[in-house]
Amino acid sequence: MRPMRQSWLRWVGYPYEVAARLRLWGYARGWFQTHRLPRPVISIGNLTMGGTGKTPVVMYVVDRLIAQGKRVAILSRGYRRRSKAPQLLVSDGQQVLVGPEEAGDEPYLMARRCPHAVVAVGADRYALGQWVLSRLPVDCFVLDDGFQHVQLHRDVDLLLVDATDTAGLRAALPVGRLREPLSAAARASAVLITRVDREEAGEQVWRQLVQACPALPSPVCVGFTAEEFRRIGGDEGRPRDAFRGRSAVIFSGIGNAGSFHAVVAELGITVIETLAFPDHVHYTHAMMETIRARAHAGGVDLLVTTEKDADKVAPFLNADDACWAIRLRTQIISGQERLERLLRLEPESRPASDA
Repeated sequence: MRPMRQSWLRWVGYPYEVAARLRLWGYARGWFQTHRLPRPVISIGNLTMGGTGKTPVVMYVVDRLIAQGKRVAILSRGYRRRSKAPQLLVSDGQQVLVGPEEAGDEPYLMARRCPHAVVAVGADRYALGQWVLSRLPVDCFVLDDGFQHVQLHRDVDLLLVDATDTAGLRAALPVGRLREPLSAAARASAVLITRVDREEAGEQVWRQLVQACPALPSPVCVGFTAEEFRRIGGDEGRPRDAFRGRSAVIFSGIGNAGSFHAVVAELGITVIETLAFPDHVHYTHAMMETIRARAHAGGVDLLVTTEKDADKVAPFLNADDACWAIRLRTQIISGQERLERLLRLEPESRPASDA
């Protein structure tokens, strides 16, 4: 990007940053009301637009809470869902009640992967939490993508930062990917640096954060590793090395397509072509025909996508399509004890401020 154009775009981004600061300032001074649900709330969110690994971290946190014997409800906005209902129950903790188009792809995936958790979607998460409590017994809430949703009090605020996205932390939208200034990280109970395979891999983004917030406690480092392949449209599973040495066309509609490419390449698969669709894309027959055509042109019959995309693309597959989704597993590289202490909701772990 030319220096003059980049400078102009930075000026365009300043109003966005100023608006974010003023909004938080208003909440801190009580100009805007912060609502508190009658159950503890654990928020999982980020400073940037998408692609930090929120969904696998939400599922990890929910599994840890359920292992403690807690009845958990996930509150999500349900971005780009087609249902217009102000509150929608995706799962009652016993069965999934709606599909990915109605619920949104991420809430639907969380409902399938966390079958004992209640999952609900709605823009107003306070009203949504009250609505869930009026229908089902819940011990605690997990707020999906909630770092900026400061109108809802949270007992634990987990902030995710992608170790591979140092450029996105340098400026607010539209130059960078920041929703709010780096200094906002001071609100977090803990910073989770994601997409690392060792603790040192997160040092560069950590230095950026500490420059803005010198008092931040040591981060929790998180990695995502491929666990297995699942054939879309069936129950067949294959081990993570099943397609080593094969060639494939890969496709996805996620916030960070580059990270998915890296996961596939790490499994020993030669990527002939990558089709990166917009995040939360709604698939069509025409899109699937394009994917097949690219595979045919590349001389391959193996198609690989993400678990988030799997259920949305399933209706458009033919019986002979060899289309597989990669299931990821969340690993805590460092900071496990501190994260577990936060998830036990011990009083000393809770932030002093509502906003």
